[in-house]
Amino acid sequence: METELDVNSPRLSLAEPLARERVDIAALFVEHHLGLVRLALLMLGDQASAEDVVQEAFERTHAGRRRLRDPDRALAYIRSAVLNGCRSVLRRRSTALRRPMPYEPSVWSAESAAMLGEDRREVLFALRDLPRRQREALVLRYYGGLSDPEIAGTMGISASTVRSTVARGLAALARELGENA
Repeated sequence: METELDVNSPRLSLAEPLARERVDIAALFVEHHLGLVRLALLMLGDQASAEDVVQEAFERTHAGRRRLRDPDRALAYIRSAVLNGCRSVLRRRSTALRRPMPYEPSVWSAESAAMLGEDRREVLFALRDLPRRQREALVLRYYGGLSDPEIAGTMGISASTVRSTVARGLAALARELGENA
């Protein structure tokens, strides 16, 4: 039984996949899980679904961590996966319901009530009525604090499209809130 590795062994050619494996998904989870759940919550309006989407994004990233081309972009990949997961959930909901039904939670949790004052609640309801792309761009910009290039990468659009989408979304949001005020 050989205990030493031969320098010419083909097993040593696995250095590249091992370098890719160094993405610390657990550290990313600890650091960014809460923020990503909040992002998904704003998109979905349902905490349980938001947690499921984020968990699934982390699971898939962990399973495919060896295929990540750039480990430094793992967070951007996870953020995009969360956004795509939210899109899928919303698509399934619209298919199941075939008509939009406003989401009104039966009971706001203490955390939600503290986090969302009456003004914020109005903004969230108005945000829900925006087109998907405008809603996503506004949430990523103002909640996620992402720059135009980061939003563009997450949504798969150009930075100039991000700017115009945000401007249109803000105008629509102002109109909606002006009607309600």
